[in-house]
Amino acid sequence: MYKVCHMTSAHEAWDDRIFHKECVSLAREGYEVYLVQRGESGEKNGIHIIGVGEMPTSRRRRMTEGTRKVYEAAKAVDADLYHFHDPELLPYGLKLKRAGKKVIFDSHEKYTEQIAAKPYLPRWLAHLISGCYGAYEHQVLRKLDAVIFPCTMDGKNPFAGQCKRTPLISNAAILGEFFDFYDPNAPKMDRQVCYVGGLTRERGITAAVQAAHRAKATLVLAGSFSPQSYGDELQVLPEYASVCYRGLLDRTGVRDLLAQSRVGLCTLLDVGQYLKIDTFGIKVYEYMSMALPVILSHSAYNDRMIEKYRFGICVDPEQVDELSNAIRYLLDHPDEARQMGENGRRAVEQQFNWGVEEKKLLALYNDILNDK
Repeated sequence: MYKVCHMTSAHEAWDDRIFHKECVSLAREGYEVYLVQRGESGEKNGIHIIGVGEMPTSRRRRMTEGTRKVYEAAKAVDADLYHFHDPELLPYGLKLKRAGKKVIFDSHEKYTEQIAAKPYLPRWLAHLISGCYGAYEHQVLRKLDAVIFPCTMDGKNPFAGQCKRTPLISNAAILGEFFDFYDPNAPKMDRQVCYVGGLTRERGITAAVQAAHRAKATLVLAGSFSPQSYGDELQVLPEYASVCYRGLLDRTGVRDLLAQSRVGLCTLLDVGQYLKIDTFGIKVYEYMSMALPVILSHSAYNDRMIEKYRFGICVDPEQVDELSNAIRYLLDHPDEARQMGENGRRAVEQQFNWGVEEKKLLALYNDILNDK
């Protein structure tokens, strides 16, 4: 069987999409799978882990010294196919391709959109860097075997025509991780709503804190603040009294939190790619797997999915009163909220699960490796 190697310099060890979904699926299919990532070496679930230690804390050093360490370790594997997950690895993906290897870039985000929206860069500089990156990315992708993206954006594949293969593989839920652990009789905390994920201004956390307070709800936040100064800023708000901050949770901790909560929030602001992508973040699939009704931001895709599957409510994420009313409505109408939650679980079981996406990944690998 073929030897394949996944590479990441930016993602945390044991990343959900990289390790638990893609690498595990490939190993189960019989591939000899290697994963080069931060941390220590070892073996888990039949996957050979090559740790390169901790990454430098400085972004510049991570993108230079860190990426070089990942590349050297990956090159030593001498795999038949390389699958990398970070834009800073593009130069090394090109080097591997020139060395005769099959190479896939897994673009977890549309980085041109994300760079242009960076709040810590002057607007003109962010757009300049975004344009330069986009031009370079385009040149590299022409030479690779495939670029994977999770979904369409505004109804179109953003990489169409830029690479030989441009499959869309969503970061959908693993049924055995959350879905199968749902207990409809598990006790719920009174008026508890939750948000799991990165805690940034762009993810609508400020309005969520204010809205939960107005709805007389407890908002549990699970994640890390970025930057930490944003967390410090939130904590001085009088409405923060309604927040229970849990920090980073492991997968079991997240599952327990969702089991205890009554509503899941994902009210992203219209920044970068957030409201242009035609998919949900993994947190939304996890909420749905645990039968939580979901409050989402208005977007063409979100509105369409809520209308089709009826698993929650869409709001303007910057209108605190609108968000507060949605939270209050779901907490005050438990039967309707329960039906929305059941609708979401059914949608995950039938459509939004990794079993559907896994088939696309395996078909892609088979096509590339048998393309002589």
